[in-house]
Amino acid sequence: MARASARHILVETETQCQDLKTQIEGGTDFADVAKEHSKCPSGRQGGDLGEFSQGQMVPEFDQVVFSGEIGTVHGPVQTQFGYHLLEITSRED
Repeated sequence: MARASARHILVETETQCQDLKTQIEGGTDFADVAKEHSKCPSGRQGGDLGEFSQGQMVPEFDQVVFSGEIGTVHGPVQTQFGYHLLEITSRED
């Protein structure tokens, strides 16, 4: 079964999500942005979600994490919780 590790930032609006993505792409550290802005408790750990299997996260996450490019910031990704930036840190198929 496929497994991956990722980190994310959860915010309330698509606009805020896009603004944070622009900051990260400009060189701001993902973990620092997560600690300051993420509404998820994982933000305290720089957004780290640890390792998980396909099907453990909401479908919108799985779609990105198990098909997207590793090491790239993906998003905004909308879920029932809000808007996310996702960075896949590793994946085993």
